[in-house]
Amino acid sequence: MSQRMAVIAGSVLAAALVLSGCGSDGDDGGGDNGGGSESTAAEAKVLAEVAQPKVGEMAGAMGMWTTDKNFVKAGLKKISGYPPAGGKAEWEVPLTGEVCWSSQTPTKDGKVAVVFQNDKKDPSVCTEVGVVDINKGKLDWHKQAVDEYGSAQMFDEITVGGGTVAAAGTSASAGWKLDGTPLWKPSDETCDTVGYAGDETKLVAVRDCGDTDNPKLQVETVDPKTRAAKSTYKLPQGTEYVHVAAVDPLVLAADDGKSQGGSGISRFITVDDSAAQGKELSTIPVGGGKHGKYEADCPATEVTGCAQLAVSKEKNALYLGTSDPASSSSEARNDLVSFDLKTGKQLRRAPGSDSGRLVPIGLDDSGKVIAYEEANIAREQGGAVYEVDPATLKQTKVLQHPADSYEMEARFESDRRTLYAGNRFYLGADHVTEPSTVYKTPQPLAVVYGEK
Repeated sequence: MSQRMAVIAGSVLAAALVLSGCGSDGDDGGGDNGGGSESTAAEAKVLAEVAQPKVGEMAGAMGMWTTDKNFVKAGLKKISGYPPAGGKAEWEVPLTGEVCWSSQTPTKDGKVAVVFQNDKKDPSVCTEVGVVDINKGKLDWHKQAVDEYGSAQMFDEITVGGGTVAAAGTSASAGWKLDGTPLWKPSDETCDTVGYAGDETKLVAVRDCGDTDNPKLQVETVDPKTRAAKSTYKLPQGTEYVHVAAVDPLVLAADDGKSQGGSGISRFITVDDSAAQGKELSTIPVGGGKHGKYEADCPATEVTGCAQLAVSKEKNALYLGTSDPASSSSEARNDLVSFDLKTGKQLRRAPGSDSGRLVPIGLDDSGKVIAYEEANIAREQGGAVYEVDPATLKQTKVLQHPADSYEMEARFESDRRTLYAGNRFYLGADHVTEPSTVYKTPQPLAVVYGEK
């Protein structure tokens, strides 16, 4: 995999581009240390764009990854591999319909799992499961999961954990080995499987043992081959949805139905899943999501896909951006904060940029936090990429995006996926959209920024 890589899906609120920058959140943890340095920042240009296919209505195109050889983007009914700096596609994997969901990060050997539609059915629905080798540019296998009556089941999301491809939806759950061998088929379950999350060694399942009006959610660390629970943590009563922000350490983003701004998060919960009964280590309230103290973003109902955050196992820390700076006199648009996952206490706080909002998007291979500074519409400034010291939150700008593409960059709003690898920044959309009635310039599906 690329030497420097940070992958996360994310979203931008138009309102976030015009934050007032006033007010304090009252936290006294950590310190106002950190700050930014621009001495090593490279002036970037738009190296390439992936054109938006012509469609009459929005279609799914979720997925963006990198390898040593390619920048890979899901498009309209296909997945394509481009040179790292962009250009003509070097390979394409056609699919039978639009992409519904995909695993966020490739396995070490370059495999990603996707759920996509079957256009032969009317209406076309998300029944197709496949694994794509993005190192080789080929579809390893493509299957459906059928119930005991022979009906193909629909899935909302998919992940790969511990070598298992696990798909789940409102109607079914199914699992396969990475080579396509079935592990479990859709069947009646005592507790419905809402979804899965995973990494190279672990598979985590979210189950609902209640009903629509009274959900009883629990998170299980399971055996990837059998789904047998190794550890079970039951969410407090009143939790309507739970997302898995990180698998190891196990960090949950819980929603009690009152998260503001559509963030999907009311609080973060760190769970010790080393024993049969999971133990809550800490809780970090976000104070209202996008319009409150700390900003992050999770899908409304899916288990995976949380964005605008970073989790470090080495530092045992959670990194977030705030909605406002702590000091009313600060020129920064917002601050960066870090939290101890064991105690939930704030470790550090540092001012971000005075231009765009600064949001964590992941870690690089050396453990540094990668943060994205959003484009500033009012100032007509492009965005930027920062490396952030995970211990001190000291920020070093490594890439400054050009001003002449600020509008296009800012238009990647609520449908945004970001990735930094090989000193290049990739910005992509999870959906193909119809032409804008507001902007004259066509919006690309993805764009590559790099050094001039």
